[in-house]
Amino acid sequence: MARHPASANGTPSPRGRAALTALAAVVIAVVTACAPMEPDPTPSASGGSVGPTPSAGATEGVDAAPSPALVPDGTAQDNLPYFTAITDSVWATDSRVSGRAYIDALVAAGFDKSAMQVTSDTSTVGNPAESIQFSVRWGDQCLVGQVGPATGDPVTVVVPVVAEGTCLIGQTRPIDW
Repeated sequence: MARHPASANGTPSPRGRAALTALAAVVIAVVTACAPMEPDPTPSASGGSVGPTPSAGATEGVDAAPSPALVPDGTAQDNLPYFTAITDSVWATDSRVSGRAYIDALVAAGFDKSAMQVTSDTSTVGNPAESIQFSVRWGDQCLVGQVGPATGDPVTVVVPVVAEGTCLIGQTRPIDW
């Protein structure tokens, strides 16, 4: 990690403070995303919901909740349910550890490929990655997904764009297909 020069009084420079703030935000997002949570009724790969299922009598006369959909004029938060549903659908396939599978599914669902980032499927020594991250920049926010053996179930969150104008910190691979 590059060191940023300190000012004359020993405090980090504005650039250094911005980098530290961005790093802290990502660390908080990752730690928060990895914390145990109460399960929310969210769409599953099969289109049903995870969590308690109402009895037949409780649903009479009530329309089923609409499936999540892309909200082009919405916020990143508005699009998180759709991003999550796509992530879950890929996770349910044999391609669950392929970053390209998530990117391709997001593109097919209408997300902008030029706004995406993805990490490598393999470690620097060629082993399968313990986790893969992928993102879609949405204005000044990012939809970020994390999957892999070390992650457990897929994790999806909305986080701010980092100081460099990207969503993921560290090395990402080109999306050149």
